[in-house]
Amino acid sequence: MFEKVNPSHPDKIADRIAGAIVDLAYKKQDNPKCAVEVLIGHGICHIIAETSADFTDEEVKAIVYRIAGKMIVDFYLCPQDKHLAENQAGKLRCGDNGIFRGIPTTDEQIALSVIVRDLYKKYPSDGKYIINKNKIIACQSNVNGLELAKKINMEYSVKDVYANPLGNWTGGTDVDTGATNRKLGSDMGDAVTGGGMHGKDLSKADVSVNIYAHIRAQQTGQPVELYCAIGDEYVDGLPYSAIVEIARDYIFNHCGGFEKFAEWGLI
Repeated sequence: MFEKVNPSHPDKIADRIAGAIVDLAYKKQDNPKCAVEVLIGHGICHIIAETSADFTDEEVKAIVYRIAGKMIVDFYLCPQDKHLAENQAGKLRCGDNGIFRGIPTTDEQIALSVIVRDLYKKYPSDGKYIINKNKIIACQSNVNGLELAKKINMEYSVKDVYANPLGNWTGGTDVDTGATNRKLGSDMGDAVTGGGMHGKDLSKADVSVNIYAHIRAQQTGQPVELYCAIGDEYVDGLPYSAIVEIARDYIFNHCGGFEKFAEWGLI
């Protein structure tokens, strides 16, 4: 069983805004320290950013307007705690405590991810889907449920489809609120994490160790269990800086940046 949401789900909109702000931080600094939380809904977007980079209100508003449309933006910028900042001074060390479990992605998870990505090209509005064996529950806004069920049934050979079971709906941030890192099941499948992946720079284990554990699990076909503490210089026998570089390559070369990573997560 697996749930997948698309990039227009309110929680994903929050993740994308947070990711875009982290992208902006990397444009301003080579190795910024950045942690962004976003709560959005009903015409207002609240953002708190702890960061070493400096953003203007206009830069942040431009990101929100581009991703979520024109709304009130409540933005608060503050520096990172000086003791945490000192942890990274001079040498890259683990930026957070955490327990991480990377899990090989299942055929069922891959199948639903492909279906939802494909459907998003035709229906680019708020949607979330659940798969259980050969049964799909589809909740897609701004489309007739009968049309959606027929499309999934015919084009993806899914026998049992329940589309918009409560009726047709509008979706989006005018209907529901969204918050960063609230759809980790959609982003990570069966994996386990000590914290959310989105809205954080690469020094954070929640980003880099999660990505590293996921990649290792796909390579080995076996679960990968890791833990780390703030200040650790080695994780899984590797320098933490090496794990960060693996995650950097994944984020920027495989995904196209933190905002793009936030759209779909690891699956």
